[in-house]
Amino acid sequence: MVSKNTKLVVIFFLLFVMIGCSNGTDFQEKDYLKVGIMLSDVGLGDQSFSDSAFLGVMQARDELDILFSYKELGDTGTYLQGLTELVEEEHDLIIGLGFMVKDDLEKVASTYPNQQFLLIDDVSDLDNITSLVFKEHEGSFLAGLVAGMKTKTNKVGFIGGGDFPLIHKFAAGFKQGVKASNKDAEILIEYANDFGNDKLGEKMARSMIAEGADFIYPAAGYTGVGALNEAQNSGVYGIGVDTDQYFLAENAVVTSMLKKIDVAIFQAIKLFVENGELTEDIIELGLKEDGVGLAEIRIISLKANEQEILTDYIEKILSGSLTIESTLK
Repeated sequence: MVSKNTKLVVIFFLLFVMIGCSNGTDFQEKDYLKVGIMLSDVGLGDQSFSDSAFLGVMQARDELDILFSYKELGDTGTYLQGLTELVEEEHDLIIGLGFMVKDDLEKVASTYPNQQFLLIDDVSDLDNITSLVFKEHEGSFLAGLVAGMKTKTNKVGFIGGGDFPLIHKFAAGFKQGVKASNKDAEILIEYANDFGNDKLGEKMARSMIAEGADFIYPAAGYTGVGALNEAQNSGVYGIGVDTDQYFLAENAVVTSMLKKIDVAIFQAIKLFVENGELTEDIIELGLKEDGVGLAEIRIISLKANEQEILTDYIEKILSGSLTIESTLK
């Protein structure tokens, strides 16, 4: 005797076959565009850079009808290995997330000159690599304006994940913003040289707070998450980065400098889907292109004149009448 469960399995199988025949398309036969992404060193769960990028490729999957897969350094051992695997898996577009991927990405791109790559956060001269960079200094300038206006101690802190040009852009913009709204304020700047150590972030923030800083702005991945937690524990303010990090420390995070990696990756994939290639050598996204910005301001309130200052500077950056420097001076 055939069991009831067996009958159900047969019915579902027949329904599946009928549906496949009725629309004339089988999942295996459809020519899906495939996107692969090599995540940055910390990988998923950093609540910042990698997580935001992952949201971008998931949106592309849902809205553009693509397939995607990803590699993490913890699984592949090296970026070179992960990127090579993505090529061998025959992805149409391969994304390297973060400046630290650049060297290995260029090695793989040189080996496979017909493969299209997208490099996030650095610039390559190779013909088959499109570079996508952000004006982090513009968004950080706005964060600095807020900190400069609302600090009570006239001392604020910046924690960078590494001491190199990309992170200097965050620090430079923040410093200029603080000084634009409060010329008497002091900016403490330190580098963790580690993007994945929340305990180190806590320690560095604690040291800055002991020196009198009442605002902490970390651009340091998961290390920065620790700094924001310490800001909350110590009763001072924090500023998030990359994504709206308010929900990590709801009693501390006043706003976040939004680096819209998810939006940028989705738009790049969309261009690739529409055109079959990425034709631009470099894509640069700032405030005007909606690549960076400021999250909702919470916990504190800006006075009418403070809001006017913030709005005025936004308009100046958008119009091009004000240029924010990307290097520290």
